[in-house]
Amino acid sequence: MGKERIATGWQEWALLPELGLPPLQTKIDSGRQTSTLHAFMTEEFERDEQVYVRFCIHPKQNDHSDAIMCEAPILGKYEGTNKHGDPDNDYLIRTTIQMGQQQWPVELVITNMDDMTFRLLLGHSAIDGRLIVDPAATFLLGGPDDIIDNSPQKAEK
Repeated sequence: MGKERIATGWQEWALLPELGLPPLQTKIDSGRQTSTLHAFMTEEFERDEQVYVRFCIHPKQNDHSDAIMCEAPILGKYEGTNKHGDPDNDYLIRTTIQMGQQQWPVELVITNMDDMTFRLLLGHSAIDGRLIVDPAATFLLGGPDDIIDNSPQKAEK
């Protein structure tokens, strides 16, 4: 038997514990295939013979006063187009997401979406078989304080 699916609204709080970010206001977009994390100042670098991407995030919606720097191994490059139809060559990473009390791995495209309200867009590939989305509801899983980071990394610190 599979895991029980979580009922969510179209907007929820999510945690990316491996990136060291606070909970992010997230849009659940079942019509979108890929998941995207808004970032700026992206920079590729190498550590221990592995290629990483370093990037900054403004964690709060409509607020550029705080910026958090993150690093993650690069899974690959994502070649897509932006909303204007221009080619994008963005980074693809794999990390862990937590919504409510459940965690699972997700692949995220790291791209600059500065003109977008949400910092994290979760597409079909990240939610398939895990979430049931009520398009008329928001924050069915509670607020940012309702997410308890139970990741192994956090317990070790």
